[in-house]
Amino acid sequence: MTINGKTLGWAGMLGMVMGCGSHALAESPAAIALTDAEQAAVFKAAGFTLKGKEWRACDTGDSGAPYEPGTIQEVRDLNGDGRPEAVVTEGGTYCYGFAGMGFTLLSKQANGSWRVMTSNTGIAEFLKTHGVGGWPDISVGGPGFCFPVERWNGKEYKLHRFEYEGKRCKPAR
Repeated sequence: MTINGKTLGWAGMLGMVMGCGSHALAESPAAIALTDAEQAAVFKAAGFTLKGKEWRACDTGDSGAPYEPGTIQEVRDLNGDGRPEAVVTEGGTYCYGFAGMGFTLLSKQANGSWRVMTSNTGIAEFLKTHGVGGWPDISVGGPGFCFPVERWNGKEYKLHRFEYEGKRCKPAR
């Protein structure tokens, strides 16, 4: 399936079905292109290794489970500091359960290195609300109807609230 010129694998289509995920990222303004060397640095900082022609963090072994290798889903300045952030995704139920994918958000530092800001199982959706330093809140989508929202507190992304379709909710226990 192709949306906004981006071809989506099964994990991207999962995000479409769930109403969040990679299609929302494709609508983001001011995308930034990375060189091959910069892309490799992003993947390595996110904990991925190059196996053949695929960047992988999840070792599915011989499970036969569906798998979508690491992809740099989006690169843009999320917090307005003039430096790019990158979202790396990887898909597969073997490692990510019913959510079907995981993501890692990285930020390019002043010295040129990449720092992991947060990593989670689920589908990242950047919200209009913000934490410290202009960092956007992140809704972590997956199965269900009440999603955790992480907020940057100046040191790390931490659970801030739960939301569904922009309204606060309480997750089922």
